[in-house]
Amino acid sequence: MEIKYEYSRKRSEFGRPCSFSDFLAEVTADIPPDPSLADDFIAQDPVDFAVQEGPVMALHEVNTERVQVSVRGVNHVEGGWPKHVDPKNSELTTRYREEVEREEVYTKTVQRLGSLVEHYIRQNNTIDIYEEYFEEEEEDEEEEEHPSAKTINVLRDLQTDLCWSPQRDPNAIRRMVTHLSWHPDANRAVAVAYCSLDFQDSRKDMNSDSYVWDLEKPYTPELTLKPSSPVVTLEYNSKDWYHMLGGCYNGQIVYWDTRKGGLPVEMTPVEFSHRDPVYGACWLPSRTGTECLSGSTDGQVLWWDIRKLSQPSEKLILDITREDQLNKALGAISLDFAPVLPTKFLVGTEQGIIVSCNRDAKTPPEKIANIFRSHIGAVYTVTRNPFFPKVFLSVGDWTARIWTEELMDSSSIMETKYHTAYLLDVCWSPVKPAVFFTARSDGVLDVWDFLFHQKEPSLSLKMSNDPLLSVRSQDNGQIVGCGTKTGSVSLLEISPGLCTLRKNEKTLTSTMFEREMRREKVLQEKYRERQLREQEKKKAQPEEKEDPQEVFKQAQADFFSNIKAEQRRR
Repeated sequence: MEIKYEYSRKRSEFGRPCSFSDFLAEVTADIPPDPSLADDFIAQDPVDFAVQEGPVMALHEVNTERVQVSVRGVNHVEGGWPKHVDPKNSELTTRYREEVEREEVYTKTVQRLGSLVEHYIRQNNTIDIYEEYFEEEEEDEEEEEHPSAKTINVLRDLQTDLCWSPQRDPNAIRRMVTHLSWHPDANRAVAVAYCSLDFQDSRKDMNSDSYVWDLEKPYTPELTLKPSSPVVTLEYNSKDWYHMLGGCYNGQIVYWDTRKGGLPVEMTPVEFSHRDPVYGACWLPSRTGTECLSGSTDGQVLWWDIRKLSQPSEKLILDITREDQLNKALGAISLDFAPVLPTKFLVGTEQGIIVSCNRDAKTPPEKIANIFRSHIGAVYTVTRNPFFPKVFLSVGDWTARIWTEELMDSSSIMETKYHTAYLLDVCWSPVKPAVFFTARSDGVLDVWDFLFHQKEPSLSLKMSNDPLLSVRSQDNGQIVGCGTKTGSVSLLEISPGLCTLRKNEKTLTSTMFEREMRREKVLQEKYRERQLREQEKKKAQPEEKEDPQEVFKQAQADFFSNIKAEQRRR
């Protein structure tokens, strides 16, 4: 059984022509001038524009036949032969014909040789005739013979390849560049966090905005981020490029969706946020890509989900005594999380201690896995090696130190020399496992390559007269960004020698780390043996009570004797 329904329509309704008619003009709106608005009119200053415009010319070529034209009894020859060929001069004509013949012979010879070469290449297609068998040995010989020449070339390339002029804070009151974050999509933009970290800095009209700069348009920001409090740290989400995470000076966590503009989508309540500025914030690898982690100098590490920022999902108190007491907690000033180790993260504290934490532990005290007593002052930055995640780098006081998690409660396996200026930031090269960049308080950027030199930096470049507070490298290692205390950002293009991975470089770096780790183990065992021997001696000797006055007199005599010896030496 078939059910049919027919729709009918009048034939006159199909293709009905449009009817046009002429009528007189009408006034739809009439707004007369209002003299009272003349006072509100702001006259724009005259601006002169210089415009250069010229006619667009095109090149035309015409090959005409030989034509003889007679004008007032004078014969003219136009077109056809070249100017230097005179048909009446047989010598020039013969020379021109010989040149043309030689060109034809040369062209035919090249074509014939090309067919022969193509034939031999097809015949020997199983052999790579362009293979270089001794490339690595030649490179090693050149490096051993001329190490200084490569350093000079690197210096020249870095000095001449300043690809972005220093861009300052657009506001009248200059603020510090506290953090840089590169856009995950081919590093086409960089997010810069501007904040004044000076104690009780209450200057009037201080702006709290941060900016996203496009590398192709360095003079105007691509996006202006407007938080409720100045942003100390900014991070792009590697999974969702449009999401940005920020840690504010008042302790709040905010996130932006750059597709919706510069206003925050959501922020944490003040009562559930940190009590101090958020110096570290990073995204966590998850299925949804919405989980994040934050650390502050109030001694807490908080886990968040941007889908519900009303309260933290988890909390950790950095109490190394493992009593879980907030009044004994260490203040977190730096934070690092590597996606290859999804349950572990590192925290650098104000007290110079690095805390290695494990999120999968059952109780909060067990989450503090290991403690590294690293620097005299605050640990400004701690970051894992992108090739060897168990090896991490820290910077504080006057040195940068390299550590390994395989040695518990030990000193660093490698370190730089002591500088006269403070080191404020550091970052690994993402393409070379032994290269890292350090930012100093005297405005100098140091490039270290531990495979090349361990006592001195491979390159030192004066970037600014102001302290360098932040340094970050692109994912390809070709451009490094530096931020100063006065709000300027400079980008440097690195030479190929510092951003190209050589053969066996990863293996050599691994061997170097293992060698230093074994050396540190031997020194640690010898130190423990010496401590045991000293304890046994103390137990064997009877206890003798020393007179404090005699100890004081002996110390005083030693002190003055040292002073006199120094005076005699001088």
